[in-house]
Amino acid sequence: MTVSETTAAVGVQALRPHAEDAFAQELKALAAADDRPRPARWMLSPWAVATYLLGGALPDGTVITPKYVGPRRLVEVAVTTLATDRALLLLGVPGTAKTWVSEHLAAAVSGDSTLLVQGTAGTPEEAVRYGWNYAQLLAHGPSRDALVPSPLMRAMSDGMTARIEELTRIPADVQDSLITILSEKTLPVPELGQEVQAVRGFNVIATANDRDRGVNELSSALRRRFNTVVLPLPATPEAEVDIVSRRVDQIGRSLDLPAAPDGTAEIRRVVTVFRELRDGVTADGRTKLKSPSGTLSTAEAISVVTNGLALAAHFGDGVLRPGDVAAGILGAVVRDPAADRVVWQEYLETVVRERDGWKDFYRACREVSA
Repeated sequence: MTVSETTAAVGVQALRPHAEDAFAQELKALAAADDRPRPARWMLSPWAVATYLLGGALPDGTVITPKYVGPRRLVEVAVTTLATDRALLLLGVPGTAKTWVSEHLAAAVSGDSTLLVQGTAGTPEEAVRYGWNYAQLLAHGPSRDALVPSPLMRAMSDGMTARIEELTRIPADVQDSLITILSEKTLPVPELGQEVQAVRGFNVIATANDRDRGVNELSSALRRRFNTVVLPLPATPEAEVDIVSRRVDQIGRSLDLPAAPDGTAEIRRVVTVFRELRDGVTADGRTKLKSPSGTLSTAEAISVVTNGLALAAHFGDGVLRPGDVAAGILGAVVRDPAADRVVWQEYLETVVRERDGWKDFYRACREVSA
């Protein structure tokens, strides 16, 4: 019994359900309405997978909520890649929904998003290939019973989609162990004189960014094994406000936060601050700004607003106000206490202070910055 099955069996609601569990009804409705050709072992056709990510309405009236707000062509290219023998690399700055998209792609394609390798500076080769149950190994020697398959090995055996998070954080020598898997679709097990061959349906989705410290560049040999799709930051303020609003609503419901009046005005204010500091210029293009060291991503805006809603619900009147988001914005902007604080103070005094309708926000930010 899996962890998810155990959780369901005892009636405990997961804090953050896997995509295939959280959106099970939508996936079921799509599967029922999907009459298009499906690649081997895919739960849905490529068209239905794209519809699941981008949203739409089915003939029976079922509304599929958007999981990703962005260029449709990018999603189509990503889905099509998974239908070939090429692995998919989702590339972008932090906070561009790479992990979110990879999880939902795996859920829609294979019905299981949990075959995951988390990349870190300490990720060992065993996490990509296989390990050993040392009690079994010492007692009986190398055998299939003693072998502990990695998520990639399990995906190869079952024709599933495996995920690798933060590929560029994995040491270069461990990265290179992927080359044979991705090119030959086989994983040798020399200790047993055997190999595991990937069955149809197997593929890999990796995510990476080149903005963080501790990045290990991909070798040209490994990069050639991937089709790369670059996920951009939201193109317009309206798109970013829509993304933040949707995710905050989903997270609020999952955390049982009391329903709050429409907080779009404060969400728009948070998005405006993040975009202006991120772009180094005000929205009207008149004032050049210094940018802080952080990324000020959409994901961070979602976090700031969610925390603000929790403050408003538990320590306020339930209405999202400037004082609820000011501290979160300060924490997101000022990562380097010396340099970033100067950037923030200049922005407050030259932009926020003079902006019509922002006096209450200016006072709240001054109060938490003092």
